[in-house]
Amino acid sequence: MMWMGNYDSLSLLGMLFQATVIENFLLANFLGMCTYLACSTKLKIANGLGLAVVIVLTITGILNWLVHKFITADGALSWLSIVGIDASNIDLSFLTFLLFIAVIAGFVQILEMAIEKYSPALYLSLGLYLPLITVNCAILGACLFAVTRDYPFFPNLFYVLGSGLGWWLAIALMAAIREKLAVSNVIPGLRGMGITFIMTGLMAMAFQGFIGIKLANPTVPTVAQQQAAPDKSSKGEEKAVAALLGVEPRVGNNTSY
Repeated sequence: MMWMGNYDSLSLLGMLFQATVIENFLLANFLGMCTYLACSTKLKIANGLGLAVVIVLTITGILNWLVHKFITADGALSWLSIVGIDASNIDLSFLTFLLFIAVIAGFVQILEMAIEKYSPALYLSLGLYLPLITVNCAILGACLFAVTRDYPFFPNLFYVLGSGLGWWLAIALMAAIREKLAVSNVIPGLRGMGITFIMTGLMAMAFQGFIGIKLANPTVPTVAQQQAAPDKSSKGEEKAVAALLGVEPRVGNNTSY
């Protein structure tokens, strides 16, 4: 249950497509807009940054799932019983933000050094925006969304991978459009950020046409499984995501914000 839960292989592919296109993280939630607007002037730069975001989000999504599962979730420290320590009642959910950001920052630093060594041109092109991936709200948001929805390991992996690919898709599309707009006759008052915001809104409206399609439906558990499986929802992470989005925490079993 920890690895696949009630998801089959087809549901995992559906989740990948859903996170990439149907619930595109940037165009549906408008998270990660700062680097999206700043680095979407050239397609080459956008592809380099998009690939970096995919790598960071996928790896840190896995690492933060492990942090949540074995450190910050309710009863996560029960594994310490193997060394004779009873820590099942210790609640470290208040450390979720700090630990998640620390994991993201550490991995971004490693990635930055790798890009500087093996691709100096891309490193110079990205400039300040590469280390700013650390505070990219899309990275932290996707990790928090995944743990709040209590995905097992492989659904979590496909979700964060799809979220990263969706962000890359959005910035690559915008970069291609802006390269075309650079040689087009745009009204002077709309040149630059003005026409970029308009095109982003139009792209978001186009992607909204997929809303309502659900491809990542897990198989329905049996009655015995439902009775045996405890409710492991973490109110700490629910409040964290609500704070990130600036909304009230969810009520009941509704997982949408």
